[in-house]
Amino acid sequence: MIDEVMFESEEKMEKTVEALRHELMTVRTGRASSALVEPVKVDYYGSTMPLNQLATIAVPEPRLITIRPWDAGSLSAIEKAILKSDLGLTPQNDGKLIRLPIPSLTDERRRDLAKLVNRRVEEARVAVRNIRRDALRDIGELEKDKQISEDDEFKAKEDLQKLTDDYIAKVDHVGELKQTEILES
Repeated sequence: MIDEVMFESEEKMEKTVEALRHELMTVRTGRASSALVEPVKVDYYGSTMPLNQLATIAVPEPRLITIRPWDAGSLSAIEKAILKSDLGLTPQNDGKLIRLPIPSLTDERRRDLAKLVNRRVEEARVAVRNIRRDALRDIGELEKDKQISEDDEFKAKEDLQKLTDDYIAKVDHVGELKQTEILES
């Protein structure tokens, strides 16, 4: 029973770290990355689709993203979607291909992005702690229902705290890597 609670908690914490990684991929740095534009939603023929379902996205240079639509008729819709997004990038359309030059970040923009990363990292820490809280409640209920002994409860709480500390360290590491990427590019 304790093993189930621990396994479930670890699984949820791992998903939290993965969600943070995925979310931080969309934070713009001075380098080009296809993950930057993949989630952009494009209104095309009456439906909204992610950009990666309408075009091939490539990064031929460190500061350039190219978008080659599969249907040439979608060029203007993709261009409008990029302009409407909060990326702050200006697409260059040559009739077959959209080029997105990635400008260097100003110091002020770097600080803003660093604050955004810190906020997302703190949200992930809170999520990990909430998972711990729920698991502690479940372990307490098992002891209260006499399904486990007090010693087992104490040991499970210690193990859960170690697991929580490990995942908070992972969250911090992901945040530090992104901070470094933002500040060096």
